[in-house]
Amino acid sequence: MRFEEGVALVTGAGSGIGRATAARLAADGASVLCHDVNGKAAEETAEGIRSAGGRAAASVGDVRDRTATKDAVALAIGRFGRLTHLVNNAGLVTMHGLDELTEEEWDLVLDVNLKGQFLTAQTAAPAIADGGGGAIVNLSTVEAEVVVASGPHCQPHYNASKGGVKMLTKALAHELAPMNIRVNAVAPGPVATGFSGADLRSEEALAFLRTRMLFPRPIEPAEVGGVISFLLSDEASMITGIQLPVDGGWLVH
Repeated sequence: MRFEEGVALVTGAGSGIGRATAARLAADGASVLCHDVNGKAAEETAEGIRSAGGRAAASVGDVRDRTATKDAVALAIGRFGRLTHLVNNAGLVTMHGLDELTEEEWDLVLDVNLKGQFLTAQTAAPAIADGGGGAIVNLSTVEAEVVVASGPHCQPHYNASKGGVKMLTKALAHELAPMNIRVNAVAPGPVATGFSGADLRSEEALAFLRTRMLFPRPIEPAEVGGVISFLLSDEASMITGIQLPVDGGWLVH
């Protein structure tokens, strides 16, 4: 029960890593506000937590919308009394390389993946400080460190957005330390969520993973959620400003 009196806001909690993280934090004792642009999916996550005996509520909103984020923070405080933790998980990718990449796609991916984390952290930090301090985890990726291209192109806009998350994490760690708020990032490798549209359990995908990973299998969302829970907890009380890979050894070579 790491978070017996904790209250966490998880963005992108309607599916994938966000859903698994919300469930893990609730199992570890936190009250969780499940925030997602898909309100039905957010409510499904919250209902799953409540059915398992946990405490959760749902909210709908786009992380690019400051007003929606303010409303989510207010809802968490109104429902659970305070806010102590934030998981900046919401993100997306489009599968286009440089030649086909449009300005609209660039703006969308940068705005959701990077600006969305900035807006949410800026909005939530004062509330976390008012609650006595806490921690933030931003979702990055191994693609903040290396370019991953399984075909003729990569996704430059995605790499740029997640490279920005790495440095935003360091900057926020510096800025928010006086408010008793730690800030770290988790950088997953290939996670079995369908995020990229690929089936990571297919023989073709597994053959590609074997060329890069020391443990060549898709990462499960719950495995990422467990690391996020650790970084948010008091067990990581002197860890701030880092990006921790959860990648099955992808970055070793």
